[in-house]
Amino acid sequence: MDEGLNELKKEVFYGLLNLAGRVFILVEHTDGVVIGTRGFLAEEKDKGIVLVFNSKMNFQWGDSGLSAKLAFGKTPQQCFIPPDAIISIFSPEMSAQFSVSPGNSESRRTAEAGPDERPASDRKIVRVDFKKKK
Repeated sequence: MDEGLNELKKEVFYGLLNLAGRVFILVEHTDGVVIGTRGFLAEEKDKGIVLVFNSKMNFQWGDSGLSAKLAFGKTPQQCFIPPDAIISIFSPEMSAQFSVSPGNSESRRTAEAGPDERPASDRKIVRVDFKKKK
C-alpha cells in the first residue's frame, strides 16, 4: 500500500490519541498481523478485530508497523499490526473516524463490486455509535 497513506494513518492515530487519550483501530485479518498466540477468532477473520490504545500504554509505531503488548481478558499478548492491515482509526470521544478500503485483493475485489454483485454475506454495514452512554 502507498507509503503516504500509511503515514497518514500514523498521523491520524497519534492525533486522535493526543486529543482524546485513547484511540480504536479496526484491523483486518492478513498474514502480517500477529495477535500473540491468541490469533484471530473465526468472526474476527471475517470482520476484523478492534484494538484499543490509550496514552498510558507502552507501544511503538515503527517503520514496519505498530508493536504492542495488549491484554485480551487477563492474558497479555504480543501484537504486531502492519499499517496496511489498519482499515479504520476512530475515537468515540471525538466522534471522528478515518477509514480506508481493506488492503487484501479479495476484500478489494468485494469492495469494488457493485451491491448486487457481492454475496449476501459481504453486504454488511458496521455502524459505530459514538454517543457516550450515561
